[in-house]
Amino acid sequence: MFHIGIVGHTIEGAADFVRGIADYGSRAIDDYQHPEFSLNCVAMGETLDAMRRGDLEELHDILALSTRRLRAGGADFFACPDNTAHLALEADGPDMALPGLHIADVVVAEAHRLGHDTVGLLGTSWVLDSDMYQNRCAARGITTMVPEPADATTLHAIILDELVVGRFSAEARDEVLAIIGRLADKGCSAVAMACTELSLLVPPAVSPVPLLNSTRLLAQAAVDTAVGRQPLPQWRGGT
Repeated sequence: MFHIGIVGHTIEGAADFVRGIADYGSRAIDDYQHPEFSLNCVAMGETLDAMRRGDLEELHDILALSTRRLRAGGADFFACPDNTAHLALEADGPDMALPGLHIADVVVAEAHRLGHDTVGLLGTSWVLDSDMYQNRCAARGITTMVPEPADATTLHAIILDELVVGRFSAEARDEVLAIIGRLADKGCSAVAMACTELSLLVPPAVSPVPLLNSTRLLAQAAVDTAVGRQPLPQWRGGT
């Protein structure tokens, strides 16, 4: 069995990812069992300024250091439960010390498997303004939609000011549900929660369309890789 290295970037997303490993691990192996994992989590305060300045290379170097630490601790591959951090993982810089799973690959593969042809995207403005999900969806014949600018601004503020610091209010849930509803009205058959904390705010039972939970889908892929159900990844950062 392979050892999972977790490149953490936000506490809430990393914690839910760990819970996902335990959940899927008990199903894939046996009760009370899960693959071995190690977590290296750099405080978001150490990286947020670089993200706001658009210095993805600086953040790439910080994440590369995490993979070196994880490799030294025995990890065989890494998973990063943070969508925005993947923008930096894709940036120019040294290869990661371990091969890794790409969160957008995992989410888009699930959207394709389920037969969705139009998927809405929710995440930080950095993710929504990028082509990280759009290019992967287009390659599989899936159309993507993003929120209107005002909704995207509201969503970004909810994520940065509330969710990543563990605040999950009814008001924020209602705001996000309204945004999901507007995407559904435009024809989205599903919405990708391309922020690892959003699934902690909005349970699928209250959504008007199916939700693609990037955190738990990545956890399932990590477990499947660790137990040999799918091959070790080859990606080491970059595009």
